[in-house]
Amino acid sequence: MGLLMLLHVLLVAAAARAPAAQAWGKEGHYMTCKIADGFLTSEALTGVKALLPSWANGELAEVCSWADSQRFRYRWSSPLHFADTPGDCEFSYARDCHDTKGNKNVCVVGAINNYTAALQDSSSPFDPTESLMFLAHFVGDVHQPLHCGHVDDLGGNTIKLRWYKRKSNLHKVWDSDVITEAMKDFFDKDQDAMIESIQRNITEDWSSEEKQWEACRSKTTTCAEKYAQESALLACDAYEGVEQDDTLGDEYYFKALPVVQKRLAQGGVRLAAILNRIFSGNGRLQSI
Repeated sequence: MGLLMLLHVLLVAAAARAPAAQAWGKEGHYMTCKIADGFLTSEALTGVKALLPSWANGELAEVCSWADSQRFRYRWSSPLHFADTPGDCEFSYARDCHDTKGNKNVCVVGAINNYTAALQDSSSPFDPTESLMFLAHFVGDVHQPLHCGHVDDLGGNTIKLRWYKRKSNLHKVWDSDVITEAMKDFFDKDQDAMIESIQRNITEDWSSEEKQWEACRSKTTTCAEKYAQESALLACDAYEGVEQDDTLGDEYYFKALPVVQKRLAQGGVRLAAILNRIFSGNGRLQSI
């Protein structure tokens, strides 16, 4: 566990200088974990429930925004929510997984790998409940394309614009604005209805892709680097044609919505596969 302890020390030292970043909004993280919950094996579900805090009432989805609420308590965790790139549509772990001071392994990919390792190691000095809550959150984060956005604009946070008539920024559009708009337009503001729609797409429209999403041949780490590469590529599309002070509306919304829905689905499937691997010994999904 030497690497994990070193990572923790580096993060504490760098925390005060780390830029702020947001994540999928609360709804996005809830959806990701609710989708994952449906694919957990019985062994994984038992293992997960045993680690959940009492306030979660046995629901994984209830803890999936916890990491965002702890930013000021655990300032060292801020750079773990993202893995920004120079804007070349590529994610390179060696080049991009570091904090603003150059400390290595400090990014969302490193965090997923390390919290997975902590949960797999019964001798880990890290609190297993917090490890689970961080892991569930960061798997969601790495699937939000702007969490692998461009370094120079903090993943779209400094690109100020209007989302229809409301002030926003490009990062927030992808974190929450698209989801909020979709819930209002298509699901009568019913979060559960949107989750059920995405779950149907996984078993129907995306059924031929789902096995590829969960596949991970790595023996020692997760496949989070692959997920970051997907997001870096999608981020390039998200930036296309967007300028400071633009107003984004229907054209952008209807292009972004299918991407957001699929990334929520992929995040849920892959979180389940990781948890199944930790608690059941393999990454196969439970059929729903």
